[in-house]
Amino acid sequence: MLEQDRKIKRVVIKIGSSSLTSMHGEISRRKLENLANQIVALKDAGYETAVVSSGAVAAGYRKLGCIQRPTSLPEKQAAASIGQGLLMESYSELFLSHGYVASQILITRSDFANENRYNNMKNTLNVLLERGIIPIINENDTVTVDRLRFGDNDTLSAKVAALIEADQLIILSDIDGLYDDNPNNNPDAKLLDKVHEITPEIEAAAGGSGSAVGTGGMKSKISAVKIAMASGIDSFLGKADSKDILVKAVSGTAKGTYFNQDPEGFNLDNNQQWIAFHSGPEGEVIISPESKTAVIEDRKNILPSDILHIKGRFGKGAVVRVLDENGEEIGLGRINYSHEKLDQLLIEEECERKEAIEQDTFVCSRDFAMPVSV
Repeated sequence: MLEQDRKIKRVVIKIGSSSLTSMHGEISRRKLENLANQIVALKDAGYETAVVSSGAVAAGYRKLGCIQRPTSLPEKQAAASIGQGLLMESYSELFLSHGYVASQILITRSDFANENRYNNMKNTLNVLLERGIIPIINENDTVTVDRLRFGDNDTLSAKVAALIEADQLIILSDIDGLYDDNPNNNPDAKLLDKVHEITPEIEAAAGGSGSAVGTGGMKSKISAVKIAMASGIDSFLGKADSKDILVKAVSGTAKGTYFNQDPEGFNLDNNQQWIAFHSGPEGEVIISPESKTAVIEDRKNILPSDILHIKGRFGKGAVVRVLDENGEEIGLGRINYSHEKLDQLLIEEECERKEAIEQDTFVCSRDFAMPVSV
């Protein structure tokens, strides 16, 4: 019987389309049942589990009358509207047979970008998990337009893991884990079993493609892992059809890649996570070279006197991009002044005591070697 790892209580499991579909591209009941049974084993051992599941289009396109998986956006969205219900019905039936209740949550990128909806999602998910419910989460493919898409459920799963402050993110796919080179091209490529930092070399090695039935390749998985690591969450990447992959992943014995951040690395709190990964910056402030050094090296607050120029229209409390004079992004921060007030301060060269951006509401891009607002 699986025993709970005391260091891991809350787990987010991402299941890709390829992990649920047959060779013909339809949902495989056998695969779905196998993964559901493993999730039940985790629940029985005391883990709180949330599932980010792809597969809605795969579950619905035949019912739509399509012989092959559709390629046009309207047909994909129509197939998803049929398939999401069928997929949810299958999950609910499988979990109920073991005494567990599943819930459905459909999310768009704008749900994360809006701070009130972000906090509402967090509260709802916390209630569900604390009551022993298994949330089944997916992007709302039926209504989402391209500019508001996450792009893949790898990114969504990492954002959900950060949202609920999970202890571990498990990404299941049709690949064994992260290799030091593309194993399809290099037979000598080695599987990396432990990674503590996402280096440029690792990102270069992850530039390959994914499954024909999914939207996320290795590159998107590494981007997801970076979000999780920046949020202080350990991650695992492994092959879905490996025997007892979920059970072994939480116990640290699975074949695959474990991503564990250096304990001395920077971790974002929940407010900083929202600023870095979800907010839509409403303007820009350009700061002086001296201020740039003070902000990055000495962790100083940004004062109105540090600002050379501003761009855009924004209100007090908005998130803005902080740039240097060459246009390089230094980070994102929540501004304490409206653009009108800053304009006035810059023109009149007034010296206000209140900081323009405080360090606890600022995220430095360099700390995480990644672009913010993923």
